[in-house]
Amino acid sequence: MEQHDVIILGAGAAGLFAAGQAGQRGVRVALLERAEAPGKKILISGGGRCNFTNLGAGPGNYLSANPHFAKSALARYTPADFIALVDRHGIAWHEKTLGQLFCDGSARQIVAMLLDECPPDRVTLTCGVDIASAARGEDGMFTIAAADGRAWEAPALVIATGGPSIPKMGASDFAYRLARQFGLKVVEPRPALVPLTLGGADALFRDLSGVAAPVLARAGQAEFAEAALFTHKGLSGPAILQVSSYWRHGDEVGITFLPEAASDWLLEAKRDRPRASLRTLLRERLPDRLADALADRLGLDRELGNCGDKDLRGAQAMLADWRFAPNGTEGYAKAEVTAGGIATAELSSRTMEAVKIPGLYAIGEAVDVTGWLGGYNFQWAWASGHACAEALAETLARARG
Repeated sequence: MEQHDVIILGAGAAGLFAAGQAGQRGVRVALLERAEAPGKKILISGGGRCNFTNLGAGPGNYLSANPHFAKSALARYTPADFIALVDRHGIAWHEKTLGQLFCDGSARQIVAMLLDECPPDRVTLTCGVDIASAARGEDGMFTIAAADGRAWEAPALVIATGGPSIPKMGASDFAYRLARQFGLKVVEPRPALVPLTLGGADALFRDLSGVAAPVLARAGQAEFAEAALFTHKGLSGPAILQVSSYWRHGDEVGITFLPEAASDWLLEAKRDRPRASLRTLLRERLPDRLADALADRLGLDRELGNCGDKDLRGAQAMLADWRFAPNGTEGYAKAEVTAGGIATAELSSRTMEAVKIPGLYAIGEAVDVTGWLGGYNFQWAWASGHACAEALAETLARARG
């Protein structure tokens, strides 16, 4: 049986980063990964270029049963800290919209950097580990046994196996099962940053598959001004993925189709262009197929001069808050992340350690902290991994006297 200071389960973003940070602080780490190679989700992120952080990342960009939980870790490891690390490794990057940072080259550079950050004399990475059991003895030592007979033992265990989003990459609910085994509560997981599906009367909009437009999308108290995309199943695109994290079954999603339009733009158009039709005006501002679909639904197929002001105000109101009633999502298969997870009430926000189980930690997506689309979830992985690594080093230092 291999002896280490800590066993980290999962060599994704959070696990890899925590391993490197802990190893650099003198902690002997066993990093165990189920897949045949580390960082598989990192490699497919950002279209293969890894949206590795967001310049504006802060507590307000995250969902959690406890919105304050992420504050400590995020404050102690910021986007600027990770950018400095990327720069030290000579990785070129660029900023896209809304503070999103991407590699100029490939996401492989980020995985290579995270591996390079792991001191080889302190961090032992083992891939292809099919975990058969995990246990904590009366002496406080954690034991991980693999199906092939290999075993690891350490006084600390870190759950960094993520959530069940993108199961084709090997994702599962293992983190939640393990947490429950140790008596930790789990906030009900659900797909997040996921396309929404439409049925009923809204199903007609599926004929617009492939059409995209800038919108303002709303669900609950959240709203996002980005692009929406119609698909053969329903709605997608950045604006929809963002609000999907806030949407719950039975709720409606509100869409403003012309977010830049003045409140009385149709009445102004009636005055300035009385012979124009609503369809013509919509085609000037939106893709033709979408403009036609909206015009057909609104039913004002005549010159604006022949439309009553009340009808035009009604059309303005509908376009400003078009209501869709999704009947579901495309599930974990298409979800970029998982909302919910190991309850933050069970963990220390400073160390990520379980309050009732000394030596047990949870970081990254496994925890009930879910970021917006655009690099926020990676920043949580780095920040929570860093907080955990610092705590592991402090505990080890105390143990060594």
